[in-house]
Amino acid sequence: MKKLLLLTAIVFISTVACKKIDELTQFEMEYNESVVIPSSSGLNLPFNLFTPEVESNSESAFAVNDTRKDLIEEIQLIELELTVSSPSNSDFSFLKSIDVYISAEGLSERRIAWGDNIPENKSSIQLETTDADLQEFIKKDEFKLRLNTITDEAMSSDHTIDVHSVFFVDAEILGQ
Repeated sequence: MKKLLLLTAIVFISTVACKKIDELTQFEMEYNESVVIPSSSGLNLPFNLFTPEVESNSESAFAVNDTRKDLIEEIQLIELELTVSSPSNSDFSFLKSIDVYISAEGLSERRIAWGDNIPENKSSIQLETTDADLQEFIKKDEFKLRLNTITDEAMSSDHTIDVHSVFFVDAEILGQ
């Protein structure tokens, strides 16, 4: 009986300790970009918007978190939020659907987020995100986001959309 209790205690303690160590090797990386949806965009027709090249700064983010590229186990997109920043009184009532893709040099483009039936009267929306491992994109020096949108309303002015993304990184501790 004592051996069983001791074994149970050892398993419990090692499980808790491993989880605590795992938490030390996990962190988030955030990126912010903007795109402009031109006022002349057609209705119910898909069109593409591209962010400028995004510098990943992954090397420095990994170093700050005591790891390196070769020790990354996984990187997932956990949040992608869009916010209408101009015109100031605007919302997403013009948007019917959106798909967001990531690309980087030498890699095939991949769909990472989407939204259908976008609610009206919202100036900020959270998109559904993939659970795919995106480390090959984030490890690159730069990556690019492409927004494929369909509008369901005519727009009389350009709309600037801020794109905020958060990536969850799971890595090994440097040298461990």
